[in-house]
Order: sequence, then C-alpha cells, then structure tokens
Amino acid sequence: MFESISNYLECITRKEGEITSFLIYPLLIIVVFEVFMRYVFNSPTIWAFEATTFVYGLHYMFGLAYTEVNDSHVKVDIFTAMTSQKSQALLRVFTNLIFFMPVMSFMTMWSFKFAYVSTKGLEVNSTSWAPPIWPLKILMAFCFLFLLIQGIANLLKDINSLKK
Repeated sequence: MFESISNYLECITRKEGEITSFLIYPLLIIVVFEVFMRYVFNSPTIWAFEATTFVYGLHYMFGLAYTEVNDSHVKVDIFTAMTSQKSQALLRVFTNLIFFMPVMSFMTMWSFKFAYVSTKGLEVNSTSWAPPIWPLKILMAFCFLFLLIQGIANLLKDINSLKK
C-alpha cells in the first residue's frame, strides 16, 4: 500500500518538475531582451533584472522537489555508504521524521500564511517597477508543498523498504 501511495506522490512531483522546467524559456527571453535593449539600444529596462530574479527563484524552488524525487541533492554519505541498505533506510526514516518533516511542515504552513496575508493586502515590491509579489508568494508556498509531498513519498518508500 505504501508503495502505491509513494509512486502516486512521486508522479505528482515528476509532473510538477517537468512542467515548471519550462520556466527557463521566459527567463531566457527576458535576459536576451534586456541584453539586447542595454547593448544595442543603450536603453536598459527597469523591470528585467527583477523579473529574472522572480522567474529564476521560482524555477529554483520548484526544482527542489523534482531534484529530491530523482535523488539528486548533494549529500555526504561517507559513513552511510558503508552500512547495509536496511541501516541506510532506517537512518533516512529517522532523519526524515526528526528533521525534514517538522521543518518542511512549518515552512509550508508559514509560507501559505505569508501568501494569504500578501494576497489580502495585494502586496507589491518596494522598487521603482513595483510589481505585485503576492502571486509569487502563492507559488512559493506551493513550492514548499511539493517538497513536503516528496518528503512524504520518500518516507513511505523508506518505510516500505524496511518492511521487506
């Protein structure tokens, strides 16, 4: 049962990663446009730097869960590599329950709280361009949610591997 739930959650994360990977294209377009405007017309924009920061931030944050589903995060496994698969799974369950789940649960809850407050106030960034940032805060909250979902999938997978 845990395996089917874990596979379903991983499928959600993989789809999210595949879809949000396309954020690289608007990022590329904005950067090329800004370089073109700056060096060809000597007329830099006031919005491009900030827009690239926003788009790259979202690209990075949405990529966290996708990187986790592919087990691609950098980790130091000098000591755990010498232990058995069961010991490794037990350590992953322990660290997931003690560190990852509490931190990501609170980060997810707080980010949705901040997104709610920002949306309620229609928050804008305090720059000369002054773009609305409440939509970004909503998306960032979903980034944490996807990472939490992937953490749950990893936990279920590790518990299932301990059962075998």
